[in-house]
Amino acid sequence: MCRWIWYLLLPLLPLTAPAQAQEENRVVFLLGTFQNVSFSHNETVQAVVSRIPPEVAFITLQFHTQHRNATLSYSRMPSLGFSLTAVDSGLLSPLVPSQTTLSLFLLSPDGGAVAGTGVILPYTSDDPVPGACNLEFNLDIDPNIYLHYNLYETTIRFAPANIGYARGATPPACDVSTGGDTRWRLRYDVYQSFLPENDLSERSLFSSIQAVADVRGVAKNAKLVLTLSSDDTTVAVFSSIPGQGVIYSVVVRDPVANTSASYVPVHTYACSFTSTLDGCATLGKISTKVFFTIAGLAGLFVCFFGHRFFKCGEELLFFGFRLSLTAVIGVLGGVVLVMSWWRFGSVMACVVVVGLMLGFLLASTVFFTPLGDLDVFRTSDAVFWVTFCCIVVVVPLFFVRWPREGNITTCGIVGAYAVVLAVNAYVYTSLSYITLNILKRFLNNNFSAAFTDVPFQTIDFVMITVWVVLGVSGVVLQLHRERSRPFFPPSPYLMWRQERERRKTNVLDPSHHVPSLPGRLMARVQQLTRRREPAGEHTPLLL
Repeated sequence: MCRWIWYLLLPLLPLTAPAQAQEENRVVFLLGTFQNVSFSHNETVQAVVSRIPPEVAFITLQFHTQHRNATLSYSRMPSLGFSLTAVDSGLLSPLVPSQTTLSLFLLSPDGGAVAGTGVILPYTSDDPVPGACNLEFNLDIDPNIYLHYNLYETTIRFAPANIGYARGATPPACDVSTGGDTRWRLRYDVYQSFLPENDLSERSLFSSIQAVADVRGVAKNAKLVLTLSSDDTTVAVFSSIPGQGVIYSVVVRDPVANTSASYVPVHTYACSFTSTLDGCATLGKISTKVFFTIAGLAGLFVCFFGHRFFKCGEELLFFGFRLSLTAVIGVLGGVVLVMSWWRFGSVMACVVVVGLMLGFLLASTVFFTPLGDLDVFRTSDAVFWVTFCCIVVVVPLFFVRWPREGNITTCGIVGAYAVVLAVNAYVYTSLSYITLNILKRFLNNNFSAAFTDVPFQTIDFVMITVWVVLGVSGVVLQLHRERSRPFFPPSPYLMWRQERERRKTNVLDPSHHVPSLPGRLMARVQQLTRRREPAGEHTPLLL
């Protein structure tokens, strides 16, 4: 109750607070209109809104920067529970009867200059109040979304809302009952929107934030990911995409009053603008670019010549398939497969492994689509992995009947995908997450709950076209070139044995009289050590 009394005294604070030593600026906001604000470490900006209509019951001030923290406070001197410091911050202020003006304060907590954009949004007494039933965070009424990310996933949390109430009225109780006239009837829609790919500019962020700041903008410009009821935990998990800007928004809806209100949107790039450990500027390391460039050239070779140069193609394909686990195992596995073909002449083991490679890529592509976000696959690891393995295993069954065609198809598709990964080392494309999402789920037990949506923009459609063109061209070219040749190149070891037997039995073959390798080496040593006789005329003996 003391906090509610404090909220009622908020309009009087600017008149009664003592003068501060800091220089103070004044910025006038218009309801629903964005205002760009910048201030240095020795400034406190007073955000003022006036001429508030009487039907407005509460307003929210939200302020966004790209990567620097900013402090929003109800008073000139921030204090715990009455201020918030964040990159995307917001405050909600209930209004008292006859109140037409309101002042809030902005300042820099880190001692550096801050530039951002802010807006004040009005809501009526019928609209739900975002964060009004907060029991977890510091603010009494907290309309903010709290975000945390790591290499695998990005998690957002927010406080439950309450149903609306008029100016000066007592807020409805949050947890006294669960009837239809309480906050338990509210629903929460979680939205996701992507910034332009390969764009880390502040201008792009601010324009995207402005497009999803209110309820109407969120519904128009963002994608609805899930809907939570009041019985659900107010948490959502998404796949992290380092270097890609993403904005998360939450809209609370009252189905009885048919009204809604927006939480303060929050954004992330899943990387840091100030740290060198996961810095956004160091995502494309030179070593990474060199490695994937070599992998892309190898993939291009496999795409067009993988079947003809069977030994090299098998090693490169198997190495790429196992690269996600360890390069050493990939190399050893490729050598074992090639040696089995070289020594015994059997290609079935190679064909089965090649089929598993294509099956893995096919299954990863299936779960890269919206099918992978179905609840049945997100809530049950057993269902996901059984379905995934079934798709992987089905593909080699076709390869047993058509081994040559299957091997050529795998060389074309997998080799072309390696080229796409090489391009991703220089220009971000979402296609790299086809296999990366599967690897994340394999390594992280909690990743199954994450939504794996990625942006599909111009560069992604271009890379899909490149993938298809390269894959089809490689398959058609290899099928045309190999149509009159044996299904697979013969085993070098078996060919050598046949050639050796032929030389032993065919006395008319000049190679039959060629000395053995040890004999040739001994003769060469004798030539080097024997004293050369003086040159002279040699007359052949005439018989």
